[in-house]
Amino acid sequence: MHALNISLVRDLPPFDGMEPNAIQDLLDQGTAQRCEKGTTIFREGEQAHSFFLLLDGHIQVVKINAEGEQMIARYISGGELYGIAKAIGRDTYPANAIAAVDCVSIIWPTRIWDQVITTHPAFATNSYATVGKRLAETQDQVMALAMNKVEQRVANALLRLANQTGKKTDEGILIDFPITRQDISEMTGTTLHTVSRLMSKWEEMGWVSSGRKKVVLVEGHKLVMVGSGHD
Repeated sequence: MHALNISLVRDLPPFDGMEPNAIQDLLDQGTAQRCEKGTTIFREGEQAHSFFLLLDGHIQVVKINAEGEQMIARYISGGELYGIAKAIGRDTYPANAIAAVDCVSIIWPTRIWDQVITTHPAFATNSYATVGKRLAETQDQVMALAMNKVEQRVANALLRLANQTGKKTDEGILIDFPITRQDISEMTGTTLHTVSRLMSKWEEMGWVSSGRKKVVLVEGHKLVMVGSGHD
């Protein structure tokens, strides 16, 4: 990791408030890892051997329920920590992590976690803030699954992805990584048929445009209305 320029990472949230020499110390203890699209980086229940910082790409976080059904819990984007099982008091990973596209990460051995958060309190604070944010998001998702109509859940899932990865184009806001209707169904706890029906309806209305693994929000404010229950 000596070849990694601090200027490329110093503005990322995990390093907020850290001095350059402290960042360098962390980088010196990590190694670069490249993963091709579709690679399972770690599996739910596996011993948490490492923790990671995603530099480039998108990671799909997948949970498997008791019936063996797959649900996409969230997507991790560049600049975010993942696999930080120790931060939630676990020795095993709570979900599967799959490369949604080709990815580059910094990887550290979990055995240095305690030393890292003791030596670098700002990194510890930033890590636990990430955990708190994700726990709040999970609670919101659980409430949405219990209380929101399916069209609200699908609209809000698209809006979250656009907010996280959106890229402005002439057509609208492009969700800037490959996303399928099956993925959206697994994010929202509904069926592929229902997602396809809603997406087709919104395409006919000119609110979204979609192709093979591609979704563009053309009239995003319309989806905001649907997501808030005012359709």
